[in-house]
Amino acid sequence: MSVVTVQLGQCGNQIGQELFDVISNDSNDARTCSPRAQGKAYHACSQERFFNEEASGDPSARAVLIDMEPKVITRTIATAAKSGRWKYGEQSFFCQKQGSGNNWANGFRVHGPRHQEAMGDLVRREVERCDRLAGILTMMSVAGGTGSGVGTYVTQCLRDDYPHTFILNQLTWPYCTGEVIVQNYNSVLTLSHLYQYSDAILVHENDAVHRICAQLMNIKHISFSDVNKVIAHQLGSVLQPAHTGHTHSQYSRNPMGELMSSLVCHPEYKLLSLCTIPQMASSSLPYSAFFWPGLLKHLRQMLICSARMEEGIDWQVRAPSVGQGAAETRGIRELGFNTSLANLLILRGKDVSSADTGGFLDPALYCPWLPAEGAISTWRSPLPFNKYEKSATLVSNSQSLLKPLDHMVGKAWNMFASRAYIHQYTKFGISEEDFLDCFTCLEQVISSYRYL
Repeated sequence: MSVVTVQLGQCGNQIGQELFDVISNDSNDARTCSPRAQGKAYHACSQERFFNEEASGDPSARAVLIDMEPKVITRTIATAAKSGRWKYGEQSFFCQKQGSGNNWANGFRVHGPRHQEAMGDLVRREVERCDRLAGILTMMSVAGGTGSGVGTYVTQCLRDDYPHTFILNQLTWPYCTGEVIVQNYNSVLTLSHLYQYSDAILVHENDAVHRICAQLMNIKHISFSDVNKVIAHQLGSVLQPAHTGHTHSQYSRNPMGELMSSLVCHPEYKLLSLCTIPQMASSSLPYSAFFWPGLLKHLRQMLICSARMEEGIDWQVRAPSVGQGAAETRGIRELGFNTSLANLLILRGKDVSSADTGGFLDPALYCPWLPAEGAISTWRSPLPFNKYEKSATLVSNSQSLLKPLDHMVGKAWNMFASRAYIHQYTKFGISEEDFLDCFTCLEQVISSYRYL
């Protein structure tokens, strides 16, 4: 089954291009470097999932590129073609001459409705090229105007056009120090609307990825390209073929469906976070050795203390023990323990069948109203991913995004209370009542996760 990707705005298009590059490189490496039968099956499944085969035999991404300015799309298409391994379709993009001015309302109320038919036709054409559609992946930032505003409008239209299709939104959260003065307004408006239309929202925080680039990748002068590469690597580790709990002997044909069934058991809880171990500069890989017990021990503690990377893990945070009283358990949670609703563990590489994942079955990791055995799912692939001999990825529906979400909503509310920049939104038809509805929606989400 195939996944159609919709890349929206500058951020979504740049990360999308990096993602397809990771997927292409990884599947080709599997075909040439792995045991023949395993590598051939992995490559075929990956190609069917993410690429069309053109008449020339060249793979083209199952993707639609959307932006209100042409520069990024032109560069993205050229970069893909230059790789010589894959490309975008010749008529798979839509762009205009004027951007959205970092204004969600402009994208959602003006550009989105104005170009709805043209954008919808591009997606429909790509969907019709799939033998079977597994789901739609949208990629966008929540900071600017096109990615957030047009992206939200497109997601709303996708839900109307494909009511029974899984929609996964990948969102890039802006730096807390600020990329755009109204980024918190745009974030509140985006998240509150996507909660109505999406099946799940997978969030990457620029601040966390920046720290990975600095501390694990040893990059001195970090660019957006470096950040995008890390995000693409993490996404690829989730989306590439794996044996799931339902497909022990062959690769899953329904990745979106199994991901949703593993992680999103209630419509009130749709926020997903992602961490991967190990992560390091490619030049260090030949001199590194990894062992499953150590990788999984670190990954479990990253989950417990809500860390995005293995360096600097707080080992003082611990899960409550069975039999502890309610007051003591509550105290442990208040000290930084991250309660999970559901987790998906994805293991790839050598000796993967020997990896013991029992530590993730601990009932103390999960909210008390769900049995632990139903809250953790494990996918495995015996092939290395993206040149890592062994790697583990954890997709978590937990409290890990509670703090940044609460911080963002608080900053947006403070601006709203002083009526800062409200006129920039009301002139495009977003009323103060609309803002209040969005704040109410996200306060409910925050409350739900806080009291897991």
